[in-house]
Amino acid sequence: MTMQPESPLQKQLQDLAAARTPLHMPGHKRRICPAPGLGCAAWDMTEIDGADDLHEADGILAQAMQRTAALYGSRRCWYLVGGSTVGLLAGVRALAPFGSEILMARNCHKAVYHAVELGQLRAHYLLPPVDPAFGVYGSVQPTDVQAALEQHKNIRCVVITSPTYEGVVSDIASLAQICHAHGVPLLVDEAHGAHYLPFAAPLGWQGGAVAAGADVVVQSAHKTLPSLTQTAFLQVNGTLADDAKIERQLDVFETSSPSYPLLVSLDGCTAWLAQQGRAAFAEWRRQLNNFDDAVRNLCYIPALCHGADTLQNHPDFYAFDAGKILLRIGSRGAAYLRQNGFEPEMVRGDDVLAMTSPCDAPDTLPRLAQVLQKYNDTAQKIHSPALMLPRPGRAACPIGQAVLQPCQTLPQDVAAGRISAEYVWAYPPGVPLLAPGEEITPEFLTAARNLQSAGTRLHHSRSAAPAQIAVLQL
Repeated sequence: MTMQPESPLQKQLQDLAAARTPLHMPGHKRRICPAPGLGCAAWDMTEIDGADDLHEADGILAQAMQRTAALYGSRRCWYLVGGSTVGLLAGVRALAPFGSEILMARNCHKAVYHAVELGQLRAHYLLPPVDPAFGVYGSVQPTDVQAALEQHKNIRCVVITSPTYEGVVSDIASLAQICHAHGVPLLVDEAHGAHYLPFAAPLGWQGGAVAAGADVVVQSAHKTLPSLTQTAFLQVNGTLADDAKIERQLDVFETSSPSYPLLVSLDGCTAWLAQQGRAAFAEWRRQLNNFDDAVRNLCYIPALCHGADTLQNHPDFYAFDAGKILLRIGSRGAAYLRQNGFEPEMVRGDDVLAMTSPCDAPDTLPRLAQVLQKYNDTAQKIHSPALMLPRPGRAACPIGQAVLQPCQTLPQDVAAGRISAEYVWAYPPGVPLLAPGEEITPEFLTAARNLQSAGTRLHHSRSAAPAQIAVLQL
């Protein structure tokens, strides 16, 4: 049996817990109690002497974060206990002063939009091309970034997502080079790419933002690596990002009572990656290659960049993360997966996403291939076009202004031409289809109706009814 790597942080906390009786938070006092979910209570503590302080780390936590930075090759790493959300909020706020301008990909997570809102920023959008076969955004085009930076001279930072929720990777090295030529920092939301480590590149996970020169990189360790939910990393390179400003914003957005079990999870994840990661990633790649071979002849189940579908079929993709398996099988196919013991990550329209990781059981991908082979015998090919992503409407005012203005709620079908007072998104992935301050277009309304008729729930930040939408008062 493989021994689990030891977290130095966990050992330090266990030693402290054994040596002292707690006259401090948390209330469970590290004792067995009837409340469920407290198996980590023995080393769940607060910022006592010897346990360091995440917000002013100079001891065991500073050492843990240095170990992670060395593993990824970044200049500095911060542990996050509020997920990538807190890293994106703090990163954007640190790079873009209040009231300034930002260049961001339209397919950024809602956390980036919230940072724009809170900072009263003016957002200029990069609109990646939409893949016609699967209806997902392609890679951010370097030429678009170059043109936007030449047009908008006051941009303070560029923000993109790579890999995307569906696994599409952008050319970070080229984007970083363009941004740096203009003296502008690049922030990459790599929430779904925490597995992009240096040792993973020869195995096919190329394009990691840290190695490619991005200035700030936010990664959700919990999404693809063995770490608890809410755990993430914020990595920094170069000199365009100010460490003091980042720390200040983390102090604003992150809890002042960080969970030590979550911090131990991040340190333990780092230890596992250093000791077992290379072998685990090689096995992950082998399993994915075998899966591709097993599903290559399925004629009724398109799988994005898997099986017979290759990267060459998607000219708007710079690269693709094979750990994501996006299937065009619709709600019927998703129900079949559930009947056979699989719960997909997402069902949106006809697209069903399966997420894999180096921690999957050895029989997971072989069993998935078998289930898909059986489903292929009874499935009907989906001929309907992929639900297209609507282009954003005209920006009548910045997001931060729109959310503060009086609004009214209208039936969705009569809202065309009005200015939105709210966000509308499908979750997952939490990418706004409509943002406050934008004109509501017929294209958006058509996409919303198509998604809803396919069973996708759209979330609204103001209006309660799905067939209504909040608009600015005239």
